[in-house]
Amino acid sequence: MERTGESVRRLGRFGRRYAAALRLAILLPLGTIALLRAGPAHLPATVLVVALVVLWTAAYCWWSARSESPAPVVADVLVLLAVSSSVLVTDAVEDVNVGWLRLLITFACVAWQWHTPPLTGGLAALVSCGGLVAVVALAGGEAPLLRSVAWAAVAALLSRVSWTLVRRAARRADRAADEAALARREALVAAAVRAEERDLATALHDTAATTLLMVGTGQVSGSAEWLPGQARRDLDRLRSDPGHATGHTDLVDLVRTGLATTRLRVDFDAPPSLRVPSGVARAIADAAGEALANVRRHAGTEEATVRLTGDTTGLRLDIVDKGAGFDTADVAVTRRGLRESVHGRLSRIGGCATVTSAPGEGTVVELAWSARHD
Repeated sequence: MERTGESVRRLGRFGRRYAAALRLAILLPLGTIALLRAGPAHLPATVLVVALVVLWTAAYCWWSARSESPAPVVADVLVLLAVSSSVLVTDAVEDVNVGWLRLLITFACVAWQWHTPPLTGGLAALVSCGGLVAVVALAGGEAPLLRSVAWAAVAALLSRVSWTLVRRAARRADRAADEAALARREALVAAAVRAEERDLATALHDTAATTLLMVGTGQVSGSAEWLPGQARRDLDRLRSDPGHATGHTDLVDLVRTGLATTRLRVDFDAPPSLRVPSGVARAIADAAGEALANVRRHAGTEEATVRLTGDTTGLRLDIVDKGAGFDTADVAVTRRGLRESVHGRLSRIGGCATVTSAPGEGTVVELAWSARHD
């Protein structure tokens, strides 16, 4: 069974309300026509019939607006059959006063098609239209009058066809909306997978890959005392899941812990404590660690300064060295160090990283984050 979409549901509610509005809108003109064309002798009976139509129409509109069952339509058909039979009492055929009844039945048949299943709406139209035709024929109506009355069934058929086309368009709109929602979900999943892969690649670059590269290129000896501890820390870092970190973490402690692994002499200037969201703290600490690793690998110096300022609403972490420096325009786009490990990490938490350097003038890496952008 096909799921009903939002467009189809909205259309159904619109059809029910519009059908009720149409039935109410025609009461005044049809009642006026009925009373003006009634003969003096039949005016009292016509007034009673019109009053019945007005009262029932108000009750029917109230009932049908609160119920999706076929009961209001069934009751409506029965009342309209009773109203049609009034032709025998008011002598409407002789007074040429059948027109208002024909219009009343026609509008009812048309409006039913907007909020009923095809079988219910079709049967209701045939019964009510057939009843009026039978009563008019019994009252002596001639063929032209009978044909004009029978046109109510044709109007109902055209209304059903039109409404079916509109519903099909609504179902197509729902299918298109579902397909777009599915595409958005798939895109979000794909983006999440890419982000996880990127975070893993960045963590791998910053930890095990860097350590192995240093050993492989002979920068450090495989027997260095600090190497086993560094390898354990690399493995622990890869096993951690920073993307799902919750709560708040002391950034000062996190940065200070990372400084112990840099094998640089670092002058660390920071407040006693600075608690920020754990994901933010992890990203900033990791970016700072990569910046210090670059100092150790490329700057030609063993000294650096790290300054942390700010509070829980915004902070700035500067990593400064007086080493060889470099031309930032010469950094290849394929290098992950600055692109992903520094700029990428800060971008993903709503912060920004700025690298200022020139050959022979050292390097300043500025990491900034503000809570309003988190």
